This record gives sequence, structure tokens and C-alpha cells, in this order.
Amino acid sequence: MNIQIFGKSKCFDTKKAQRYFKERRIRFQNVDILKYPMSRGELTSVIRAVGFDAVIDPKHPDAKGLAYLAYDEQKLEHLLEDPGLLRTPIVRNGRQATVGYCPEIWKQWEEAQRTDCWAGFCPFTWW
Repeated sequence: MNIQIFGKSKCFDTKKAQRYFKERRIRFQNVDILKYPMSRGELTSVIRAVGFDAVIDPKHPDAKGLAYLAYDEQKLEHLLEDPGLLRTPIVRNGRQATVGYCPEIWKQWEEAQRTDCWAGFCPFTWW
């Protein structure tokens, strides 16, 4: 598994996601989106996986203003300019992604990876 956790350093759900993967000894890359914002391609990939509304943090003061923007491209530009508008953690596993704390989905990723390895084909192991 190639896990990336995009989050904010003071977000409790981000810390819970990190703890989830640490407890299961799954390696992940942690990225603080306030210091290192997501690229356009990364954000577009996440939006394709989970939908536009799931990515926006409803607690952010400017979140309601995004509803008045007419085009998704304008919303995307606004999210790229202000990564604080993103709901965290954003957890990516290749093209799959989740937003928020979703251990049940992460468990499915683990089981799918384990099943592939037991079937004799393990794309995550180099021989």
C-alpha cells in the first residue's frame, strides 16, 4: 500500500489516522497541507474519488462562500489558494481516497492488499 495522509498538524482526526496506520505497522507519508499544499493533480484525483462536497470543511468560515461560485474550476482554484478549506485528513492509496476518519474503508484496503499477496501476486513486494 502506498498511503499518503494529508492533514493539519493540530487536527485530531489527522492524528487518529496516523495512529491507525502506526498501530498496524503500515508505512505512510505524512504531509501538512498548510505547509505543503496539494498540487492541482493530487487535489483533482481526490475530488474524483470522493466528490467535491466531501473535500470542503464545513466548519471553515469561508466554506459557505464556495457554494456561490458557479463553476467547479473556480472552486478548485479557491481550494488551491486556501488549503485550510480542505477537510482533513485526506488519505490516499493510489487512486483511492478518503476524507475524514474512515477506518472501515482503510481496513478494506488492508484486506484487499493481503488477498492479493496470498493469491501469489503481491504488487507491493519486490523479489
